[in-house]
Amino acid sequence: MASSGGAYVFGFYSKGIKRTLAYDQTTLNLLGFFKDLGSTIGIFSGLIAEVTPNWFVLLLGASLNFVGYFMVWSSISGRISKPHIWQMCLYICIGANSQNFTLTSVTVTSVKNFPDNRGTLIGLLKGFTGLSGAVMMQLYLAIYGNDSNSLILFIAWLPAVIAIFFVFAIRLLKTVRPSNVEKRVIYKYLWISVVLALFIMVITITQKQKTFSHTGYVVTATVVCILLLTPLCASIKEELVLWNLMKKNLTLPEMITVETPPLVDPISQPLTTAESLEEENPKQKVSCFANVFNPPARGEDYTVLQAILSIDMLLLVVGGFCGLGTSLTAIDNLGQIGESLGYPTLTISTFVSLMSIWNYFGRVLVGLVSEILLAKWRFPRTLVMAIVLLVSCAGHILIAFPVPGSIYISSVIIGFCYGAHVTLIFTIISELFGLKYYSTLYNCGILAMPLGSYVFNVRVAGFLYDREALKQLKALGLSRDSGEELTCIGKHCYRLCFIILAAATFIAALSSFVLFLRTRKFYQGDIYKNFRQEATMMSNAEAKTTELNSSTKL
Repeated sequence: MASSGGAYVFGFYSKGIKRTLAYDQTTLNLLGFFKDLGSTIGIFSGLIAEVTPNWFVLLLGASLNFVGYFMVWSSISGRISKPHIWQMCLYICIGANSQNFTLTSVTVTSVKNFPDNRGTLIGLLKGFTGLSGAVMMQLYLAIYGNDSNSLILFIAWLPAVIAIFFVFAIRLLKTVRPSNVEKRVIYKYLWISVVLALFIMVITITQKQKTFSHTGYVVTATVVCILLLTPLCASIKEELVLWNLMKKNLTLPEMITVETPPLVDPISQPLTTAESLEEENPKQKVSCFANVFNPPARGEDYTVLQAILSIDMLLLVVGGFCGLGTSLTAIDNLGQIGESLGYPTLTISTFVSLMSIWNYFGRVLVGLVSEILLAKWRFPRTLVMAIVLLVSCAGHILIAFPVPGSIYISSVIIGFCYGAHVTLIFTIISELFGLKYYSTLYNCGILAMPLGSYVFNVRVAGFLYDREALKQLKALGLSRDSGEELTCIGKHCYRLCFIILAAATFIAALSSFVLFLRTRKFYQGDIYKNFRQEATMMSNAEAKTTELNSSTKL
């Protein structure tokens, strides 16, 4: 997950593309839109993951990553003739879309392996995804130095190599462990990730204020690599503890009684694994369209069509369209917002970094806190999402009506709420619609996000900003035909825009509150009961199998 951020470093190499290929700003923005489109349309990776093994999904993602970004690098390095604009859009869309294959494979596999701790786990994984851009930048500076063309080559081969290296390590596990053991290890990962995030934040701010030598970049990249490998040490330590406990449980007894079992037809023996559930409760195979409007109870396994056509999913999509779309608009326009308010370039880059780091904290902390609230007080995650969106409204209002220093506060609020919203959507989908088709449904929750980004970013923010800039040009007696750049300075530049964004975010909060009212009874019950029952049956089956094998050996 820490190497899947090729789409997050677009701002670092976009200037090189613009300069080398002689693009104007409109064309570059079009390229950025296709990058966002590719990184958010994960429905293809979800459908492929439903019918293929994990290793195939990872290898396909690695191939798309390398092909897409390698073609972009070949285009700007002159190794192929200058491509058409549509070709560049296709290349970067393919490269950005590849990260969905990694994210789908890792997240879905992890949630199925550890269903009792899915909220904390999804927050952790999404947190590493949020940090991936900063992690890759530190490694790139240590290997290549400050060369934007080499950065594109770097994000072409590094994620592909890492995906190939771990292609058989990311898989579904049949081993059942106590929930408290899983939680203890996941908490260790959380603390390590917090240390990594704080270190990267300090180093990023320091590098913007002071000039680093190549040796300095190598040292910081080495520390980042050590922190990334530290969770492996925690895993090995925990596995050794479990291995020692298992050896104690398998100690031979002093008295051995040998019994000769009667001959039984092995075909008639009852199954002792999870497959026995299917034998005891056989289900008739029916058309996927038969029960589209007759879904099971919440928490059971919905089909893809049942989930997509449900009111609950509709409310989540409305929340994603309005909530995530407005947050992305604020993030994409943060540089111009700072410019319009008169902040210097160095200061603008500082609160851009702050937004990225707090995006990570939003993903991790809300995943952890919502898990604790749910476990102790049955506090619904849907209500947490409504509260997060209301807080995000405050961030937009602070930009619409700025006061000195308010941009720092709003960048922290919007970054935190955006990360929290992403984590909550993925977790709620897994809880309401089950895990059987989670590979596909996982990517449906944010399907409206690129559409929301386009509407609010291009049609609202871009249009209103250009209108205010044209007013200023006319007030100065100039026109756009004179070659003057469209730049707006003043508090009024984004006022109407962010009033609209705040209103849209409030609509997202209302949709989340309606979803809370619909799911309140569901969250008051034991939503993980089914997973624990299945885990207990599998554990008993494994224990019987182990006992039978031990008796056979004796």
